[in-house]
Amino acid sequence: MTAPVFVVEAVPGPGSFLLDGPEGRHAVSVKRLRAGEELVLTDGRGAWAECVVAAAEGKDQLTVDVTAVHEDPEPMPRITVVQALPKGDRGELAVEIMTETGVDAIVPWAASRCITQWKGDRGLKALGKWRATAREAGKQSRRTRFPEVADAMTTKQVAAFLADADFAAVLHEDRDHPSGALADAELPAEGRIVLVVGPEGGVSPEELAVFEEAGAKPYRLGHSVLRTSTAGTAATALLLGRTGRWS
Repeated sequence: MTAPVFVVEAVPGPGSFLLDGPEGRHAVSVKRLRAGEELVLTDGRGAWAECVVAAAEGKDQLTVDVTAVHEDPEPMPRITVVQALPKGDRGELAVEIMTETGVDAIVPWAASRCITQWKGDRGLKALGKWRATAREAGKQSRRTRFPEVADAMTTKQVAAFLADADFAAVLHEDRDHPSGALADAELPAEGRIVLVVGPEGGVSPEELAVFEEAGAKPYRLGHSVLRTSTAGTAATALLLGRTGRWS
């Protein structure tokens, strides 16, 4: 099993380092790491350090020896999923499994057919949960670059975001609407890929028209219809395999 990952604000250089606070508590009291065991410290932005536990102190302090420091380059092409807001905790589920799969960024989208709406303090709280979920799932899946979770966007803002992409696709389940197979789409080797995942009620014709005008074409994953909380993961996995990022 690979070494567990803990998050720090800045990755330290070689030498002794004290891991404390919530991450230190998790290492000592939950993971129960002891002298001689290995772990990884990362800032979640690509920098990470190989470490060996020197000593555990109390319930929330771990002294480690940093043996090597690395910097992982940003993977290309970069994959962003624009995720319509699902009901209940399915949004956090979507963020969790997309993070574990390997998505690079997630944009919450207030689609017209979303039952859930983020407003005021409720919206800020929900966004905070998505970001915390991405961080914890990034640690769990041993990533050194965690997905960026952007502020929620309106349809107009999403359209502007799509216009700057090197490849943009709207996952559309309406079989009466002309669409291509995502498995056959011509993909860029570098740059930015953006996938739009609609709500359970689907992307409205008006939204689809706005996105097509911005350069995003409709695509399908297959003959079955996936839930909004799983479609982004399935599409991301497909593209990670097709672009060679999983090779």
